Amino acid sequence: MEDETTESRNRARLAILELANMISVPMSLNAIVRLKVADAIWAGGANTPLSASQILSLVLPSGDPENLQRILRMLASYGVFEEHLIISSSTGDFSSSSSSSSVIRKYSLTQIGKTLVTDSEGLSYAAYVLQHHQEALVRAWPLVHEAVVDPTTEPFVKANGEPAYDHYGKKPEMNGLMLKAMSGVSVPFMRAILDGYDGFRGVQRLVDVGGSAGDCLRMILQKYPTTLRQGINFDLPEVVAKAPTTPGVTHVGGDMFKSIPSGDAIFMKVSH
Repeated sequence: MEDETTESRNRARLAILELANMISVPMSLNAIVRLKVADAIWAGGANTPLSASQILSLVLPSGDPENLQRILRMLASYGVFEEHLIISSSTGDFSSSSSSSSVIRKYSLTQIGKTLVTDSEGLSYAAYVLQHHQEALVRAWPLVHEAVVDPTTEPFVKANGEPAYDHYGKKPEMNGLMLKAMSGVSVPFMRAILDGYDGFRGVQRLVDVGGSAGDCLRMILQKYPTTLRQGINFDLPEVVAKAPTTPGVTHVGGDMFKSIPSGDAIFMKVSH
């Protein structure tokens, strides 16, 4: 073992401490989403820097601004928020170093933070954050090592007694959140794709494998209403059972590892 006083060993110790505490990042992000902080700061596009106390007054009737500020500061270090240091002074001299001066921390959204803002369709990446931190999923993470010890049973099954999608199928709230999460991820990507890609032109029957609620097919149909005659939204039965009715889209349940509906073109998105 090398000398413990070297700079490389110091950096290594700091790095492992950060990794050991990394759970604080997604859990803090989860808290911010549950408190609807991004929408409060965004306020229809204002994105005015606000203090923790100001944010709290917009999202809750009461609460602890100090704890909220700790969460905001930590996520600011990961680029979710921008921290603004405002020096206030009772004398009006903002450069004063007297004891009457104080620093107020305010926060606005970065580009990363803006992904959590609810858009005109009621979508954002917020549902995706929540979906990945539901209790049933969190219970499985401490058992990841079991996948090495005994690969015959998934950690999720060991934690919850059944496979993930079976569990989702019995929990309408989980299934609904997953659909919203997939829409929140898929819709922005599809907007960007359709702005510069015309590969769906001329396709009459289009199959979306793992299409969740069918949002992508809906958007493609809107762009090619005269040429695209049918969209097949193919996903697990318990997923498409909750998908909304969309003109031109047929929801088909099944297992892609066994068979996939035929079409002029088939596409798949991977966001898991």
